[in-house]
Amino acid sequence: MKAQRLVLPRALGILTLTLIVTPLSASAQSRVHRIPIEGTIDRGLGPYVERAIEEAQEAGARFALLDINTPGGRVDAAWQIVDAIQGAQLPVYAYIDRALSAGAMIALATDAIYMRPGASLGAATPVLGSGEKASEKMVSAMRSEFRALAEARGLDPRVAEAMVDETIEVPGVVEAGQLLTLTASEAVSLGYASGVYAELDDLFAGLDVEGASVVTAQVNWAESIVRFLTNPVVAPLLLTLGFLGLLFEVKTPGFGFGGLAGLVGLGLFFGAHLIVGLAGLEELMLILGGIVLVGLEVFVIPGFGVAGALGILALGAGVVLSMLGRFPTMMDMGIAAMVVVAAMLFTGVSAYAFLRHLRWGRKLGGIFLRESTSRELGYISGDVRSDLIGRRGRAVTSLRPTGVGVFGDERVDIVSEGPWIEVGSEIEIVKSEGYRHVVRLVPAEEEAGA
Repeated sequence: MKAQRLVLPRALGILTLTLIVTPLSASAQSRVHRIPIEGTIDRGLGPYVERAIEEAQEAGARFALLDINTPGGRVDAAWQIVDAIQGAQLPVYAYIDRALSAGAMIALATDAIYMRPGASLGAATPVLGSGEKASEKMVSAMRSEFRALAEARGLDPRVAEAMVDETIEVPGVVEAGQLLTLTASEAVSLGYASGVYAELDDLFAGLDVEGASVVTAQVNWAESIVRFLTNPVVAPLLLTLGFLGLLFEVKTPGFGFGGLAGLVGLGLFFGAHLIVGLAGLEELMLILGGIVLVGLEVFVIPGFGVAGALGILALGAGVVLSMLGRFPTMMDMGIAAMVVVAAMLFTGVSAYAFLRHLRWGRKLGGIFLRESTSRELGYISGDVRSDLIGRRGRAVTSLRPTGVGVFGDERVDIVSEGPWIEVGSEIEIVKSEGYRHVVRLVPAEEEAGA
C-alpha cells in the first residue's frame, strides 16, 4: 500500500516537469536570430556580428541568419566575421540580396546560402582604395581563402577561385578573363546556394520554422562608439590627447591629470583597434616600449640619442600596425601614415602653444626662454669696443684659450683665436664682440719690427 501511495505523486511530478520543459524547449527551438549585414563592411562590423552570434547561442536559437546586402568592404573585418561564423556552436545561414567582394567571403563561410530572386554572389577581386586591382600577393591570399571555404563545404573550389581571379576558367561557368559573379539560379545549379526565396517568411517555411519568433540584432552603443573611435578623423585626436597628456605629466610631480589624460587617450585609441581585431599584443609591446625609451631619454640619458630615436620609431610602428589588419592594402597603409603624421602635427602645435605660456621644471625648462631680457627691463648687451681692435699688449695669464691681458693701463678678459698662448707673450686684439675680445699671438718677427 505504501508503494502504491508513492506512485501517484511521482507520476504527477513527472507530468508537471514534462509540461514545463516541453514549452520552454519548443520556444527556444522556434526562435531565429536575424543578423543584418548591410552597406559597406567596416571595422566595427566584426564585433557586432560576433556579439550577435553569441547572443543567438546563449538564447538557444534554432539558427542564426545573416541577412546580407553589401557591395563589400574591408577584408580584415570580413575575416573577423568568418572566424566568428566558424567558431559558432549553432548553424549559421546566409540569406543574400547582394554579397559581393568581402560579402561573398562571409557568405561562403556559412553552413548554407539562400538567395532572393535577382541576388548576386561573387566579384571578390581585392582592390586598392583607388579602385585598382591589388597586388598578385594579395590576390593569391584571397584566392586561397575562397578555395578553403569552398572545400570546407564540399563545393567546387575552382568556382570560388574564379570569383577572386579572372584568369581562372571554369568550363561551362566562366571563361578566362572574366570575373565570376553568380546569379541566384546559377548558384543553386552549382550547389553554392540551397534555394531561392523571395521573402523571409518563405525561407522560414522552407526551413520548417514557419511562425518562428524572429529576433533581429541591433548595433549597440558600445559598437557604435568603437566605430566612432576607429574613424581616421578621430584617431589622430586620441593620439594627440595621449601624447600631450604624457608630455604635461613630465612637468608635474607625482601622477596627475596629464598622465591620466594621456593614458585615456592612448587607451581609447589602442582599445578600440584591439576590439575590432586590428591591434594585438605585439603592437601593445611596441607602444609601451617606445614610451619607456622616450622616458629614459628625457629623464635618465643626457642629450638625445639612440634611445630617443628608437623610442619614437617604436611608438610610430606600434601606432601604424595597430591600424592595419590581416590583409592591409596600400590605402590602409596610407591612412595609417596620415593618422600618425596628423597626430604628430597636432601634438607639436599644441605643445608649442601651451609650453610657451607655462612654467616648466628643470627637465623641460630649456625648451623655451621663460624670462624676458629686453632693454625695457634693464637688460643690455655688451657694447662693441671697436677702440680695442688693433691694440697690442701682454698676456698676464696663460690663454687656454681664455685668460687676461693688459693693454696699456687696462686689464681685459680675452680669448685666443687659435693655439694656446703662454703668459708674457705679446698679443693683439683682432675682434671685439660685446664682452668677448679675441686676440692673436704676435709673431717674434713682428715684435722685432715693432
